[in-house]
Amino acid sequence: MNVEDLKGKTVGLCASGGLDSCVTTKWLTTRGVDVITFTADLGQPDEKNLDDVAKKLEACGATRAVIVPLREEMAELGLKAVQAQAQYEGRYWNTTPLGRYVTVQGLLPHIRHDGIEILSHGATGRGNDQVRFQLITNMLAPEMQVYAPWRDQMFLSEFRGREEMLEYCEKHGLPIANKKQSLYSTDANLLGLTHEAGELEKLTTPANFVTPEMGVRVTEAPDKAEQVKITFEKGRPVGLNGAAVTSMADLFTSLNEIGGRNAVGINLHLVENRFVGTKSRGVYEAPGMEVLGQAYAYLLQLVLDRRTLDLFDFCSAYIGKQLYQAYGLDLGSQLAGDLVATVAGYISGTITLDLYKGNVSFVSTENVAHSLYIEENASMSAIGDFDHADSEGLLRVLGVGAKAAAAKGQVRQPLA
Repeated sequence: MNVEDLKGKTVGLCASGGLDSCVTTKWLTTRGVDVITFTADLGQPDEKNLDDVAKKLEACGATRAVIVPLREEMAELGLKAVQAQAQYEGRYWNTTPLGRYVTVQGLLPHIRHDGIEILSHGATGRGNDQVRFQLITNMLAPEMQVYAPWRDQMFLSEFRGREEMLEYCEKHGLPIANKKQSLYSTDANLLGLTHEAGELEKLTTPANFVTPEMGVRVTEAPDKAEQVKITFEKGRPVGLNGAAVTSMADLFTSLNEIGGRNAVGINLHLVENRFVGTKSRGVYEAPGMEVLGQAYAYLLQLVLDRRTLDLFDFCSAYIGKQLYQAYGLDLGSQLAGDLVATVAGYISGTITLDLYKGNVSFVSTENVAHSLYIEENASMSAIGDFDHADSEGLLRVLGVGAKAAAAKGQVRQPLA
């Protein structure tokens, strides 16, 4: 689909109010396309007033600029990711992918309500977000057409990159500050920030080059640990430092502040494998996700036996990859999610953590109803239900296989 196909039609543009969405809005309207923009309020900390974003988009030619409140939806999906321990490649909490799911799911009903049949977005043809906008829309609204200007040759012939877009803004008087010297790009929502591109593409640039927006660098964190106490009921946080949790968005806001000021989840570095086949270097901030995620992980250690943990770990890694690659709504993700939800039903209790200079340390747990940890059985001194002498028969049985492997030459000799 190219812009010629859109003349006289209305498109619903998923717009952040940044350079790309403002240029796209103006460019489409000058070619006879009616543009209604839809902006998701995801609790992004870098946007203090989304009404200003709406005014900016209308100044760029949008017929209407709609703001859709989705902070709670963002927080609830963040909790699901915590329950699944769904990190991508073991480090990244999938904050931007989660934001794309919430954006598309949250904006589609409003786009449909206006009778719009074409959804547009400003994701480039080199990254992961184009896949997310496309596939999530295809799964939730298969009848909806998707137009991506960065895959339209007419758009590409005019805009090779940021430089040409800034010149276009200046020519048309669009309300965009000239940021030619921007050192990297940032994507933000309530759960975290992702920084990439620009100077971060050079592997000689350290992660601490990024100026944190959700906290402080480790060197700037307090010299004293701060304790945080979180109470869970069936996988949901219901208490924070003795106060009841009534809003998941407010909980993440509080944990972002607490974790951020102790440098937890700040400037996490990962060179990741993009879905499109290239590698990408990112620096991430997700203090609330890191604190809540580690609290949940400690409780999982107490509740899951080794066989269940093997299955959970598989589903965790699977969901992390599925979310990243935009398959978080398909049957495989549903089945893995069912297991995560079942496990969450057993995660109740209170955990206290120490936060200190970027680290999260275990302090204590209380009232973990389904914990399999029994102090008497774990003790090296007390007997409890586990008699040391009982191990003699167990090890004789296990030894049969070990000796057979040795006898048949299947054991690798120790290295010299």
